[in-house]
Amino acid sequence: MSSDVAAGAVPRTEEQRLAALHLLGLLDAPADDELQSVVRVAAAVAGVPFATLNLIDADRQCQLTSTGFEGSTSARADSMCALHFEEGRTVHVADASLDPRYAHNPWVDGRIGAVRLYASVPLVTVDGDALGSLCVFDTRPGHLSAAQLERLEDLGRVLLALFERQRQVRTTEAAHEEVQRQRRVADAALAALEERTELVEAVLDTIDVAVVAAGPDGRLTLFNRSAQQWHEMDADPTAAPEEHAARYALLEADGVTPMAAERVPLHRALHEGEVVSEEMVIASLNGHPRTVLASGRAMARSDGAPLGAVVVMSDVTAAREHTRALEELHAELAERGAELERSNTELARFAAVASHDLRAPLTVVDGYLELLEDELADGPALQSGWVAAGRRGVRRMLHLTSSLLDYAAAGAPARPLELTDVAELAREALSDLAATVEEAGAVVEVGPLPSVPCDPVAVRQLLQNLVANAVHHRRPGRACRVVVSARPAADEGGGWVFSVADDGPGVLPEDRARVFEVFTSLAPAHEAAPTGAGPRRSAGHGLGLATCQRVVERHGGRVWLEETPGGGATVLFTLAGAPTA
Repeated sequence: MSSDVAAGAVPRTEEQRLAALHLLGLLDAPADDELQSVVRVAAAVAGVPFATLNLIDADRQCQLTSTGFEGSTSARADSMCALHFEEGRTVHVADASLDPRYAHNPWVDGRIGAVRLYASVPLVTVDGDALGSLCVFDTRPGHLSAAQLERLEDLGRVLLALFERQRQVRTTEAAHEEVQRQRRVADAALAALEERTELVEAVLDTIDVAVVAAGPDGRLTLFNRSAQQWHEMDADPTAAPEEHAARYALLEADGVTPMAAERVPLHRALHEGEVVSEEMVIASLNGHPRTVLASGRAMARSDGAPLGAVVVMSDVTAAREHTRALEELHAELAERGAELERSNTELARFAAVASHDLRAPLTVVDGYLELLEDELADGPALQSGWVAAGRRGVRRMLHLTSSLLDYAAAGAPARPLELTDVAELAREALSDLAATVEEAGAVVEVGPLPSVPCDPVAVRQLLQNLVANAVHHRRPGRACRVVVSARPAADEGGGWVFSVADDGPGVLPEDRARVFEVFTSLAPAHEAAPTGAGPRRSAGHGLGLATCQRVVERHGGRVWLEETPGGGATVLFTLAGAPTA
């Protein structure tokens, strides 16, 4: 089409051009009869066998309708018309194979076609949007007259008019659809409003809270079902606001004092703007007053004009009765707790005294058995064995009473905590265990340990018990190695995680929580119990780890057991860190 078709049009961007093209809704849709007729007339005007209506998309050429051949969609890069359709002028070439612009194009060199005579009228809207082209061609060289080209440009204007009509139709349809959509939205909103109104009314009559509303003048406009039941009457819009307290039997929270008119929550919300959790009592004709909590606020239109106020009241009568009952129960529990604490203290003291007093006669018995053992040193083996067995039993009793004493001490009232060097406590514990460690041929390694606030006596006993337990439960015929270490524990409130790891037989996973129970001593992990026989017991009285747990928990920490990498058991416990400045 000649350049005057889009004269004065502002150059359009590719995005704007594509938007105008897609607005037509013609791409990938069958062409109507009018468009097909124009293309056939174009071929007749040019006196050529082939004509097509091309629409140029972002990356393709769509031959919307054609005559003389079956149109198709091809790449935009292969299009002859795409080279110049945006320039807004008609192109006419007598022999495309001789034109350097087209000589190597697939439509010319035989890959798609063998176009020779070629004429293209660009389809450019008055807004400057180039949509495509009206193209006529022949496989033989030829020439079109000026009159023929002018008629082709006339047909291009016809196509643009048809496009504009199509655009207006789609715009009208879109506007109609938008009107219908808005009508559906309005209908849905109206239905939703009606449904919401019904729902609000149903909710107000269903909920177990009382809702009371008043207009700007303070006169009642709404009592829901609960409000009607609690007041034993409906809202009376004729009653003056100053009559409400007496008319509806409103009392202060004490359930005795009549409520003054200015104290009524609904009136306070109206004049003060808001009221929150005000307690009052609604007296009742049937003699069952109701304690309620009232909250509400003033309401206003969008322009600030007052609408009134609404108050919601919840029944807390049962809650108040429960609170009183709980307070009485709490007082009773506190008294029983104090009594239990006294009893536990007395029991701990009794265990400590009993354990201590048992040691004296046992020590005497052990002494006499030792003398008897010396006397029978050269005597019959049977009697010597009896004496040795008796001494072993006495020693076990002595060990048990010592453990009972330790366990009782661990449950005694805690002493004030002191910032203590745990490394020093470990050295003291190892000093007490020197003979035991040496006899067992064990190696005990102590890594860097921090200072923490603790009961130094209890923590020293804790470390001594854990190391002694690790040495005691070593593998037979194998050197024993115990490692005491500590690491910061960010997940323990900034405290420390201490560990005592051994390379002994370990503890079965299912038994690791039970080892801290009193009088529990389980078989090592490498000694599986016979099926159905239950866990095997190993030597020991089962108080050491229970005592350790008491000490740790008294310090506010926790203790648990894991497997040592490479075999063995690791006991871990936490202690709080030293306070920072």
